[in-house]
Amino acid sequence: MAHYDVIIIGGAIVGSSIAYYLREEGFSGSIALIERDPQFTYSSTTLSCASIRQQFSIPENIRLSQFTLALFRRLQQEFGADADIGFREGGYLILAGEAGLPILKQNHAAQMAEGADIVLEDADALHRRFGWISTEGIVGGAYGRSGEGWFDAHALLTLFRKALRGRNVEFITRSVTGIEREGDRVTAVTLDDGERLEAGMIFNAAGPSAGKVAAMAGIELPVEPRKRSVFIFEAHDKFDDMPLMVDPSGIYVRPEGSVYITGGAEEEDGEAAAAPEDFDPDWSLFEEKIWPVLATRVPAFEAIKATRAWAGHYDYNTLDQNAVIGPHPQVTNFIFANGFSGHGLQQAPAAGKALAELVMHGAYRTIDCSAFGYERIAGKRPFRELNVI
Repeated sequence: MAHYDVIIIGGAIVGSSIAYYLREEGFSGSIALIERDPQFTYSSTTLSCASIRQQFSIPENIRLSQFTLALFRRLQQEFGADADIGFREGGYLILAGEAGLPILKQNHAAQMAEGADIVLEDADALHRRFGWISTEGIVGGAYGRSGEGWFDAHALLTLFRKALRGRNVEFITRSVTGIEREGDRVTAVTLDDGERLEAGMIFNAAGPSAGKVAAMAGIELPVEPRKRSVFIFEAHDKFDDMPLMVDPSGIYVRPEGSVYITGGAEEEDGEAAAAPEDFDPDWSLFEEKIWPVLATRVPAFEAIKATRAWAGHYDYNTLDQNAVIGPHPQVTNFIFANGFSGHGLQQAPAAGKALAELVMHGAYRTIDCSAFGYERIAGKRPFRELNVI
């Protein structure tokens, strides 16, 4: 029977970041990184739109993404001269109508207080900046002039995974089917082949399956999979200056080479959890909701051609659409890194760094993640992020 000082359930970007920063902070014990899908075919990491922004409503979320942005800017120093994730600093443009302007201004104030390079402009200024946009129904928008954009998720994950090789991290390709608990401690996991692994500490980094993993330890965690469809389309006009633009409807669009990526039409109210095997994109969203909005917001998009689509799963926190980071208050060797609700890829390195510091030093040092703790989950006290995309 094998024993590991740390078992991490979930080996995509969140789990890999935890393992990486544990080693960086000097943790010398044994680590097992368990991942059921080593090709990451259905991983939230690799099926995301792979973007990073500072335009959040909560300072703690801004700080998490700023940590990852700083990592991107020293990527070669961290991972070697060949490290490249194709980061394009194209910015975000979040638009608001009359009803949404007060919230946009409030969010902008929080972002400016954290040093983000975000400019708030009225409709006329936006049209002067981006001549291709129609400001019908728009009174303002927040544009990230730097520090926001998109990148290659596969490349980022590969950098972390490669960096773990040779650092006494065992990669285990299995599913976890059970977690043993004795009083206020988790003690072991059971794998789908029947093998039992003893654990000194267990990290839940299971993405959309995090709620089910917590339940194995007798812990309630309101995280479930929510399906998000992403569509690729071609257009005659190419707008090289287009940021990732978010319409007040929630529908977004951004360039991707010679084509465009769009999505965001799902209705969250009353939305059910996604079936674990459901990765079929919902084409009706494009035809009925997305295309009309795109044609209104960018008149040149009246004539476009959808070419393909995919669907991924958010690890959706139904309480407040915010991450759960840190140990369980009673079962203190069961540690959460869950519920990022669509911004896990950009915040995973920061969460990994924070948790590694907590384990090694007994406190958060670089980023205080106390506000993301499980205590609010237990007390059903939402710590709500208003800017969920």
